[in-house]
Amino acid sequence: MKLLDPIEKIYLLDEDNFEFPTLPMMDNDLVAIGGDFHPQRLINAYENGIFPWFMDEYNHIHWFSPQKRMVLFPHEFKVSKTLKRNIKNKNFVVKTNKNFEAIMRNCANIKRKHEDDTWINEYFIQAYINLYKLGYAYSIETYLEDDLVGGLYGVLIDDIFCGESMFAKVSDASKVALYHLCKQAEDNGIKLIDCQVHNNHLESLGAKEILREEYFKILKK
Repeated sequence: MKLLDPIEKIYLLDEDNFEFPTLPMMDNDLVAIGGDFHPQRLINAYENGIFPWFMDEYNHIHWFSPQKRMVLFPHEFKVSKTLKRNIKNKNFVVKTNKNFEAIMRNCANIKRKHEDDTWINEYFIQAYINLYKLGYAYSIETYLEDDLVGGLYGVLIDDIFCGESMFAKVSDASKVALYHLCKQAEDNGIKLIDCQVHNNHLESLGAKEILREEYFKILKK
């Protein structure tokens, strides 16, 4: 690993080892470029508070550790009256890890406001399928009359669930998946859901921003 940009403190990752910058080496949100999607590299990244977000036109992976981290403590998830009613009356069925690849492909293909494209390309899909097969990646899936209508996926590192993406084809389907993730987290001692970067939707559900240093303290405990 070598310093690619001394001013911005961005590092070029080695191809032959899986090291990442540590907290004192970080400055901006983008902390490293390069490397590959070897499962051990991905696991090392999450264990060090870093995640891949997108690939550039040269297929270089960009690795991020936001200065402000969006997180959700499971017990702080906000259940609105409408969501509570839909959970009870809409006949949603929630499953875990029954169709991981379909969740990823739906996350990749769903149209989102203010987004022209997705970072979830075939490289990402295959990388996280590999993590799923190794027991690190999980999907929470929402079904309605046997149709997959929403869900989310992420990576579990010790007692932190690192959320990656979510989608919904019908109203509240992704919220139902997140609600069940929070319930499972509380039941299984998962203390934090990492939501990575701020968005208004997650904030409305109880997520909040904390400083990178605070996230690392939680991560390293």
